[in-house]
Amino acid sequence: MRAPETMSWHSASWQRKAAQQQPVYGDPKALERIVAQISRLPPIVVSWEVEALRTRLAAAQRGEAFLLQGGDCAEAFADCESDTIAKKLKILLQMSLVLLHGLKRPIIRVGRMAGQYAKPRSIDTETRGDLTLPSYRGDLVNRPQFTAEARAADPELLLRGYERAALTLNFVRALVEGGFADLHHPEYWDLGFVHHAPLKDAYERIVRSIGDALDFFEGISGNPVHEATLVDFYASHEGLHLLYEQAQTRFIPRQNRWYNLSTHMPWIGMRTAALDGAHVEYFRGISNPIGVKVGSAMDAAWLQGLVATLNPQNQPGRLTLIHRFGAKDVAAALPKAIDAVRQTGQTVLWVCDPMHGNTETTTGGIKTRRFENILKELELAFRIHADLGSYLGGVHIELTGEDVTECTGGARGLTDSDLQRAYRSSVDPRLNHEQALELAMLIAEHSHGRRTDRRAATPAT
Repeated sequence: MRAPETMSWHSASWQRKAAQQQPVYGDPKALERIVAQISRLPPIVVSWEVEALRTRLAAAQRGEAFLLQGGDCAEAFADCESDTIAKKLKILLQMSLVLLHGLKRPIIRVGRMAGQYAKPRSIDTETRGDLTLPSYRGDLVNRPQFTAEARAADPELLLRGYERAALTLNFVRALVEGGFADLHHPEYWDLGFVHHAPLKDAYERIVRSIGDALDFFEGISGNPVHEATLVDFYASHEGLHLLYEQAQTRFIPRQNRWYNLSTHMPWIGMRTAALDGAHVEYFRGISNPIGVKVGSAMDAAWLQGLVATLNPQNQPGRLTLIHRFGAKDVAAALPKAIDAVRQTGQTVLWVCDPMHGNTETTTGGIKTRRFENILKELELAFRIHADLGSYLGGVHIELTGEDVTECTGGARGLTDSDLQRAYRSSVDPRLNHEQALELAMLIAEHSHGRRTDRRAATPAT
């Protein structure tokens, strides 16, 4: 039997609610035709993969695993090419290797990829000079060029998005299943990008340490470590464009549940998390593990309402709360959020997004994020959760495997003047490959320091 609260739910029931951040199409019949076509195409993921991820996230809730969720702020159709996808996978694998070594617990790898084609916007229009046009909402909706034709919402792009997502995830699966992610051979992941010597040396020491440990275990046991040969990799994206999400939502009789099969783990952004809104209505009925972005504007009643609505049965692994307060506000806001959820009696997976709350604009008008603020928010989040008896079970990071200059700071000390050298994002600034790997190393170092401090504070018996 389905849960009583979802008996009246179906994949289109969200259409009875107010839907935010949805594009307006000039040809509704063409839109209807495309959505119907996508609904007949094979799913991009399958229900047992979704269930496997939920099991892993439940372990992270218990403090037995750690979630690494990362990728582009907004994928571009033009980036659906083998080299770009492989580089993104490589940096996520390298980060997971560093975290595995430092945290001493399994890492759950979830990419912001294979579907992250739509983005919310602060305003619906953009003005340049005397011309005002619809805002660019991602390749799933329209095109970035500032012309009336490019900015018109085009339903054909929904089909292109489905195709690119399927191609991307199919290539990732082929790489992973072919041994690309084998911990015995991390040299496969070498991007040849780490130019900062201390960072390169530290990473190579980690690689050697894990290799030696595998060799030692396999030597004394006489058996290979099968879990080190293959790793699981999952996809996620913001479930923003509801008609696109609806088109790939299926009822699986064997599971007796509805699933969004466009991705493993969709999430709701702050702009679309209204309790009485269409996105919450849609998300409450699907059985995927889901995320919700949590910011300073979300008070206790709102947060508690989301927890009750989206996970009424307190199902392990179901709900991930991704807090994004910014380095300036996290110390004041995070304890209130933890307390609000604790009052519900529910268990959630807490994840820190140190990117969105730290966005700023330079004097030259370029949007950026400062590495020191990203790191500061992460450090404070770990400390606050530990002090309050909670567990920070993951990080959510916008990054790329490319050598971009979009965020300042890091090992090479990028400054505002460096940003124009290789600023390629059309939406939000991302950590480049070196900055992302450095962040993983710093998380691992701080975790090791906390474990050492706890052991020192434990009296001998």
